[in-house]
This record gives sequence, structure tokens and C-alpha cells, in this order.
Amino acid sequence: MKKTPERVSFFMGETNQTMQNNDLAVIEASRLGYFPQQQPVLELPPLPRIEPQYLQADFLQQALALPIRWPVEPLFADEFAFDFEQCPDARQAAVCIPLVQRSQGLHMLLTRRAGHLVHHAGQISFPGGRVEKTDQSVIQTALRETYEEVGIAPNYIQALSEEPIFITNSSFAMRPVVGLVQPNFQLRIDPSEVAEVFEVPLSILMDPAQHQLHCLQEATQPTRYYFSMTWQQYFIWGATAVVIRNLYHHVAAAIEHLK
Repeated sequence: MKKTPERVSFFMGETNQTMQNNDLAVIEASRLGYFPQQQPVLELPPLPRIEPQYLQADFLQQALALPIRWPVEPLFADEFAFDFEQCPDARQAAVCIPLVQRSQGLHMLLTRRAGHLVHHAGQISFPGGRVEKTDQSVIQTALRETYEEVGIAPNYIQALSEEPIFITNSSFAMRPVVGLVQPNFQLRIDPSEVAEVFEVPLSILMDPAQHQLHCLQEATQPTRYYFSMTWQQYFIWGATAVVIRNLYHHVAAAIEHLK
């Protein structure tokens, strides 16, 4: 087990990684019945990007801890909840949004799910999973699952905030926990769950110009919409993308509150 190097992708050589990404994209599309990245893109109203001075660890620690009310992503407002009691029929889950300090600034750590999994195979996601009866809090769930999937020990992650719950199409009520990862952490990837771990600069994800809204129309199904962000060869979409978009709204509201 090696210390995490200063790069955006881990776990395999670049050529093998690109080949696996293509294979996983095909697996994902075969399960879904469509290629998510090929669906039409709709125009979004412009929003300002989060300036670099606000994407520092010290500022985010202060900003995300503020007890303020802020509007969730309006296009998916019905899919958000503020506590599990609002979605009693959904399975409770928690995910970690790990923020890693690099010399170029904060990065967000993401995973690509293994291709053999029954649910969401090959998709890009946050480390996380179901809330277990032995978990004392959703923070404990998120940190436990992160340790199980990618090997970052809980004592290396400082929880900064609990974000609004997102109810997924697969009926999970997913509570995101933003976590600041301390230096010198180590990765130990569980290949039974995770194909790859990579990082994206937070400045990219907090720039709405990088957010796209797609429209999926199927003959026998209602029209569906989903967000996406693209970084290098990675297509981030669905629940992961809308949670990132919602984090943008939280940070933007905190900035306005502090001005």
C-alpha cells in the first residue's frame, strides 16, 4: 500500500485505465439501454463560478458550518429532503464527498463502480453505502463506507457538513457528508466494489459553466433530466452530478451570507 501520489488518477497504468474506462462505459450503457453522454443537452441559465479564494479549506470549514437556509437545486427540488422521516419508504444511505488538498488546490475524490455490480455498474460515484443499525450517525456511515471501499481511515477525514438528502431512482435516500481529508492518507481500493479512484479539481466542479443538463426521451417512459460534468475521460452524471451541483448552491449561499 503506497501513499497517495499527487495525480488525478490511481490504481492502474494510463493505457489500461483508458481501456477499462471504455469497457465500463459500454457496460453502463448496456445496463441502462442508452449512452448518458450522448443524450441532448439543454440550455441552462448562467450562474457565477465560485472564485478560487472561496475554495480554500479554511473558508469551506467556516462556510459549510453556517446555520443558514439555502435553496436546493430547483430542477430537482422534489428529489431532495432534509431528514429521513420525509422519505420513509426509501433505503437510508450516506456517502462521503472527500476533499483532498493538493498543491494546485482542493480536489474532490470520486470512484468508478466495479463493472460486475448489480446496481450502477461502471458509474462514477462517491464512496458510501447503506446505513447499518450499528452506525451511530450518517457521518459514521459515510466514513465507514469510505474506509471499506477506498481505505481512507476515518481519523483522516474531518466532516464539514451534512448536505440535503437526495432520493435516487433506485429508492435510496442518500445523505452526502462533505469531508476534508487530512494529508498523508493512504488508499486501499476494494476491487469487489471499486474499479478506480480519481480526483477532479474542485474549481472545475464549482463552475456552473461545466455543468450540463441532459434530456432523455424514451418512447414508453416519461422524459427524464439529469446533470453531468466532464473531466478528462470521466463523465460524471446522475445522482453524483446533482449532489455536486447542489453543493455549489450551498457554497454560493454561504459566500453571500458572509459578504
